Amino acid sequence: MQASTPPVSTSFVPRRIRAGSWRVTALSDGFFRLDGGAMWGVVPKNLWASLTPPWPDNTIRMALRPFLAERGVHKVVIEVGVGQRWDEKQRRIYGLEPTTTLEQSLRACGVDPREITHVIASHCHWDHIGAAVTLRDGAPAPLFANARHFAPKIEVAMAHKPGHARKGSYRVEDIEPIERAGLLTSFEGEIEVLPGLFVHQLGGHSDGVSVVVLDGDSTDPAAPGAIFWSDVVPTTHHIQPPYIMAYDIDVVRSFEQRSAWLERAAERRWTGLFYHDETRAFGRIERDGKRYKLVEIEGAA
Repeated sequence: MQASTPPVSTSFVPRRIRAGSWRVTALSDGFFRLDGGAMWGVVPKNLWASLTPPWPDNTIRMALRPFLAERGVHKVVIEVGVGQRWDEKQRRIYGLEPTTTLEQSLRACGVDPREITHVIASHCHWDHIGAAVTLRDGAPAPLFANARHFAPKIEVAMAHKPGHARKGSYRVEDIEPIERAGLLTSFEGEIEVLPGLFVHQLGGHSDGVSVVVLDGDSTDPAAPGAIFWSDVVPTTHHIQPPYIMAYDIDVVRSFEQRSAWLERAAERRWTGLFYHDETRAFGRIERDGKRYKLVEIEGAA
């Protein structure tokens, strides 16, 4: 029996911006919770708790927010979410809330998974790639059967490597069905997936974590370029360079890369695409003296 098609979520409302020649829609794969202290690293709790109020167990609620970038015949999913292949114990541990699935949010935009042409994974942590695999006839299979999938080479290797210190962040079953289908392309450094769509490997949070830039050279003030921040800047509250998660494996590299790319994004007025922010999908970062501030844009909330 084929996997049934989920109904369109009645709670999901698509929010869109223009990024140069691209139309970008914020999707959803629900929410989950992680420890607030780990998400904020050395930032004092009296500061971060005012920005991201914790639950009684000290966890904070975070979005799982893929993005759909469309231009011409190309339909690109940037990041995918956690998916539905979780048992009740795992759902309870991570506070998984499948309020809207990735497939439901795509269908709310009038897009069938078979229409997706490209899928980009910034890195291979389970909360960023799990939804790329679904169950068909009871067996794991790619959700986007007609799409080319891209992921950093070092991240794919880490998913296959048992016994390392960060093995809890990876699940090889999120990678293998895509590899078996011949859909996975791994890369190193920088890759231009499509004209005007670049993926830049940075490292810091993980060995291969990357950002995605859409039409970064756009000079249209009404439709500047955009940057998908992934876990380099997980929420709109993490826009100061020292606000580094305790989950990051290389704090020095994180600080260097965050500093450089936050400055670049501010200079070029890129619209930020935020994966984990509970309430804001979009926002522009600007200089505010020695710090940065977030500028709200249409569709942010």
